[in-house]
Amino acid sequence: MANLKEVRNRIVSVTSTQQITNAMKMVSAAKLKRATNAIVQLRPYAKKLTEILGNVASSVQENHSPLTVEREPDKILIVIVTSNRGLAGAFNANIIKTTSQLIEEKYSTQLAKGNVSLLAIGKKGNDYFARRDFKIVEDQSELFSDLTFDNTTTIAEYIMTQFANEKFDRVDVVYNEFKNAVLQIPVVEQLLPLLPPNAKEETEREELDYIIEPSKDEIIHVLIPKAIRIQLFKAVLDSFAAEHGARMTAMDKATENADELIKELKLSYNQARQAAITTELTEIVSGAAALSGA
Repeated sequence: MANLKEVRNRIVSVTSTQQITNAMKMVSAAKLKRATNAIVQLRPYAKKLTEILGNVASSVQENHSPLTVEREPDKILIVIVTSNRGLAGAFNANIIKTTSQLIEEKYSTQLAKGNVSLLAIGKKGNDYFARRDFKIVEDQSELFSDLTFDNTTTIAEYIMTQFANEKFDRVDVVYNEFKNAVLQIPVVEQLLPLLPPNAKEETEREELDYIIEPSKDEIIHVLIPKAIRIQLFKAVLDSFAAEHGARMTAMDKATENADELIKELKLSYNQARQAAITTELTEIVSGAAALSGA
């Protein structure tokens, strides 16, 4: 049986931890609300932009944008979106696992040649792959300290420039897609080259007669970079909302576990206290009996 002081110290320690996890849960809940609003507002815009791009692009005979050129995927860039902090359940572990599987199953040949590079948005992903000697071309962990479209655009411009200059033949992005506070789905999307709409979408797409100025070709060359910027920004916003959802859920569970542990420790404390009192009473009775016998 643990002594009273040890149990009392553990109760104080777990209670302090519970206060911290509860505070973190409340902070993540507040941030989750703002992050959810941002991604919910962006999704319809991103979807409509992709739809318009598909409608206009399908009527253009030749598209000479360097961002749509398909080359043999020899040099690969993978953009991994994790968080800067832990305590978010399996949020970061899922992205790391998905990225590792992607490299192993799809890009093992390129990896053997040293042609797989990573661009890390988030400290956890950067630290993990840097320790394993992967080629990290950019560490953009500071993005989450000021998450804006302009700052994300800077990263997108770097990626598009590198692709257009044939530094990379394919660019994939791996991130957690936000569904709700308890469900985040790891997603792998091809960022570059920009994929044309698939056959099913082309069949179902309604023929629209756009009035375009100055020309379809010029509009296409404006829309394609914009679509890539929006796609990357959506991935980062999705991940940002998913992070706070995962952390809120993890901290809520940790708070509940701490509460259960405190109940068990208090029970153990009371048992130890009763045992100590019983021992003292036994000693007093034994001493009194010995004195009366004497």
